[in-house]
Amino acid sequence: MKAAVVGSGGWGTALALTLCRNGHKTVLWSHDPKKAELLRNTRKNPMLKGVTLVDELEISADPACVSGRELVVIACPSFPIRDVCRKIAPYLDENTVLVSVTKGIEADTLKRMSQVVEEETHKNVVVLTGPSHAEEVAKNIPTGCLAACLDKKLAEFVQNAFMSDTFRVYTSPDVIGAELGGALKNVIALCAGISDGLGYGDNSKAMLMTRGLTEIARLGVSLGASKDTFAGLAGVGDLIVTCTSMHSRNRRSGILIGSGKTPQEAMQEVGAVVEGYYAAKSAWALGKQQGVEMPIVGAAYAVLYEGKPAREMVQGLLMRQRKAESEDAGWL
Repeated sequence: MKAAVVGSGGWGTALALTLCRNGHKTVLWSHDPKKAELLRNTRKNPMLKGVTLVDELEISADPACVSGRELVVIACPSFPIRDVCRKIAPYLDENTVLVSVTKGIEADTLKRMSQVVEEETHKNVVVLTGPSHAEEVAKNIPTGCLAACLDKKLAEFVQNAFMSDTFRVYTSPDVIGAELGGALKNVIALCAGISDGLGYGDNSKAMLMTRGLTEIARLGVSLGASKDTFAGLAGVGDLIVTCTSMHSRNRRSGILIGSGKTPQEAMQEVGAVVEGYYAAKSAWALGKQQGVEMPIVGAAYAVLYEGKPAREMVQGLLMRQRKAESEDAGWL
């Protein structure tokens, strides 16, 4: 099969390598001609240390490279995704299957990434998500993901394209849950990093992750997602890997913020897109729109966008009104 991956960051490159290993003729597209040339000449991506790009992987800076490809993966960051889709849309074949692996919520419209891709390309989209650090996927370390789409055949098509002895893919019809889990866990991971930067311990992080997952599921269910999805790879799985690993740009940024740097200083030091920063604003707005209580997301918004002290916000969360853990505790 012929495939294309749109976006030459770490994740896009790792997925392009995965497709190549599975025998698919694959091209990796970069929006920057200079970066495309560098990747071609060095066969290295600076974001994937110790990984060599296989000779079979074609690299291009021409959006027309998606033409004639049966599978096209959208792997750019969330903020330029609409513009990127507009660039490639004229070159997509009628029967091309699109896959979105971008995790985020569009700031102005509060739309999920697959909704943005569908609007700009007029095609059904499969969402591929889960606990999957690019650094590990590129090195063939065993990984599990979820392919979500209302069309079962399309989900299975993507499952078959990526499935290998080190990359296991499950399918699901719950696109909403899959995308919200992937987008909002970045906010909680940023908070987990702040907790580390403040010098708090494992107890603090476990509480944060658990209650954060509750907020994600609460919002997801209000938007039509299945609660079960948040107990799977796209929910708790992605949350665990992003909150606990130093591969996570969100966690690393959070550590710097907790240590006293501003959000802008932290992102500059990390040197790559920190999706949790953008998702915090969108998640806060979505919660308001849906009338869903999201105190951790609200605290993250206050720290990131209103300059509130992180330690002060932690105390505010801890001293909230007493309540049962479950909203339906079952007591008479």
